[in-house]
Amino acid sequence: MTPEKPKEFYPDKMPFDAYSKTGLSAEEVELKRQRYGSNEIPEKKVSSIRKFLGYFWGPIPWMIEAAAALSVVIQHWEDFAIIFTLLIVNAIVGFWQEHKADNAIELLKKRLAPKARVLRDSKWGEIPAKELVPGDIVRVRLGDVVPADVKLMNGDYLLLDESALTGESLPAEKRVSDIAYSGSIVRQGEMNAYVVATGVSSYFGKTTKLVEEAKTGSHFQKAVIKIGDYLIALAAIMVSTIFIVALFRQVPILEILQFALVLIVAAIPVALPAVLTVTMAIGAIALAKKEAIVSKLVSIEEMAGVDVLCSDKTGTITKNELAIGEAETFGEFKIDDTLLWGTLASREENHDPIDDAIIAKARTMKKVTDVLGEYEVVDFKPFDPVSKKSEATVKSTDGKQFKVLKGAPQVVLSIMPDKEEIESRVNETVNAFAGKGYRALGVAKTDARGKWQYIGLLGIYDPPRDDSAETIKTAQKMGVNVKMVTGDHIAIAKEVSREVNLGANILSASSFVDKTDSESRGLIENADGFAQVFPEHKYRIVQLLQEKGHIVGMTGDGVNDAPALKKADAGIAVSGATDAAKSAADVVLTKPGLSVIIDAIKESRKIFQRMNNYSIYRIAETIRVLIFLTLSIIVFDFYPLTAVMIVILALLNDVPIMMIAYDNVKIQEKPVRWNMRDVLVVASLLGVTGVFASFFLFLIGMQVLNLDMATLQTLIFLKMTVGGHMTIYLARTGVHHFWERPLPAKILFFTAESTQIVGTLIAVYGVFMAPLGWGLAGLVWGYALLSFMVTDVLKIRFFRLRKHNGVKFNR
Repeated sequence: MTPEKPKEFYPDKMPFDAYSKTGLSAEEVELKRQRYGSNEIPEKKVSSIRKFLGYFWGPIPWMIEAAAALSVVIQHWEDFAIIFTLLIVNAIVGFWQEHKADNAIELLKKRLAPKARVLRDSKWGEIPAKELVPGDIVRVRLGDVVPADVKLMNGDYLLLDESALTGESLPAEKRVSDIAYSGSIVRQGEMNAYVVATGVSSYFGKTTKLVEEAKTGSHFQKAVIKIGDYLIALAAIMVSTIFIVALFRQVPILEILQFALVLIVAAIPVALPAVLTVTMAIGAIALAKKEAIVSKLVSIEEMAGVDVLCSDKTGTITKNELAIGEAETFGEFKIDDTLLWGTLASREENHDPIDDAIIAKARTMKKVTDVLGEYEVVDFKPFDPVSKKSEATVKSTDGKQFKVLKGAPQVVLSIMPDKEEIESRVNETVNAFAGKGYRALGVAKTDARGKWQYIGLLGIYDPPRDDSAETIKTAQKMGVNVKMVTGDHIAIAKEVSREVNLGANILSASSFVDKTDSESRGLIENADGFAQVFPEHKYRIVQLLQEKGHIVGMTGDGVNDAPALKKADAGIAVSGATDAAKSAADVVLTKPGLSVIIDAIKESRKIFQRMNNYSIYRIAETIRVLIFLTLSIIVFDFYPLTAVMIVILALLNDVPIMMIAYDNVKIQEKPVRWNMRDVLVVASLLGVTGVFASFFLFLIGMQVLNLDMATLQTLIFLKMTVGGHMTIYLARTGVHHFWERPLPAKILFFTAESTQIVGTLIAVYGVFMAPLGWGLAGLVWGYALLSFMVTDVLKIRFFRLRKHNGVKFNR
């Protein structure tokens, strides 16, 4: 149902005439802000207290709470204290990490906040759109997202895309006195408008949000959640087996139930949501420092997997600045003459791109700069788009006057007295320049008798950025196929492609636009770039590449690029993009150039690798603990860990797990995609090896050292603690030895070693368990280090064997 228009803000006659030339004063703005509030739709925020209490609610907290309650029933007060501590620590760690992630996301939202051009105190300026108040005069134009509900004041018309608000696909035409709604996108036109409603008081009460929350699930997050489901299922099977065996052995049911609940809690990846969110958020901050702002956190995974990057030419591969490429002279004139007279026919203060290019080139020529001071421009006619030339009257130091001009080659030719004689030469040069992607500019001068002379032609082009060729080479080494996309002529595209070593297979849009999808797929996949492309062609290019199985990144800046940016796996709004392009993109660049995109891909691969490492570690650790405990209970009728030990072990494991988000990782050479097979194989290898190592130490303690049951349990606890933390170093290095670079981040190493020391002190002095003593603790440490190195060797041997058999691991 369409909401009613607030009568206060939508009267038939608006009193905007008083403000149309001056805008609101600072005092009026403040009064209106106090009355109407901010031009923001307040998000539904949960208080910090409710967030913290939320960590005591849900299936996992309920199991911990049930285990604590059972400890009270069977009067195991030490167990109750430790389990309750686990509950509190999990809540504190989870709350702290979520708070940190929320702050990171809020920072990104501020960086992406839309701006509005507003008239205040007789001056036009740009302010954050959220600071608008009713009564402000704003300017809206092509590509803008309308910042508030506004009544159009002057101008011809606006064509607005209101599909995000109304679902209507056809654009709506708006004229003077019509209302343009907040969140609609300007497709055509430019008008001044009067703000009539802001924030929650706007017509729909909701603006188009440029930043999505981190809760949207990506393919990678879904895969990791599947890992969580797998671990829960494994825990359920093992615990059920223990439960049935214990019942047959007539163990008190409450004690079995308490142990089972604690074991499930230890096996379930409680830290999973926090690790996911924090790793993404920390990665997003790192990307922002590299001038790439992530508008959707989950897009980081897609960036890591991009194998085809469709990049704009202008401003991304090139500088978006004109420069002089070549010069051709006629008669006895030299290149210095062409630049000298071309410079005198230019004016620096006009900041015309062509004038700036000629002046910049002239300054590099000493012969030109040495004589430039001998001439004075006494009259200047700037470039006229109708006559297509600029002209100047120049006076030399000896008092002689003459004229110089520059302009379109044919225009300059038309005023030459000898045009028939030089016409073929001019046309040949223009065509030769065009073949190299240059636009030709003619330069002429009058002689002593006032007769025009054609000095020569300057070839003007937009040169590649200094780092483009090297960046493209880096991208190709990383497995990213860069395809240039431009609306320019195919000759220009080929020349730029040649200069940056992209390849010569440049297709014009006409070569595939009329072909069927099956015919076009191969052409587009094999092309090095595309020329004479319109925005609607970009969408089809992305679609056909995706159908070939590629993960596609697409850059864009205009309002018409939005569909292609939305369609791409990683839509990238380049520096200076319109609000509409930013709102559709996954990543918004704040610095021009291709290198920013490649930096973003590198950073995304780092983040992906950290997530991968966490997944391997979590599965390996669960296999190690669950299978060892289950087999010990079934085969030996021995509980190698008490419920309290399992809880302490879970607490000690949680701390270094959180630090994986900060770890140093090797950037993968090729695009990364989620590979469950690799993860399960590596994790199973580490986990099963850990089970054998634990059983061997268990037999040594029981058969060789003849330890009593309580001391043997402490021995196993310390082995699980020390060995489990060492597994982190094995999981993070994949197919490489643990000592190979990159070494662990200092914060990860410090927390892992600190928790190992804490676990050792607990075991040595018998906190909530039988004391082990320093001698046996030293034995456990030596054994753990030995098994750690043996596992590392077995891991490398295993990978080499698999590689020899033709199985490739992406690590």
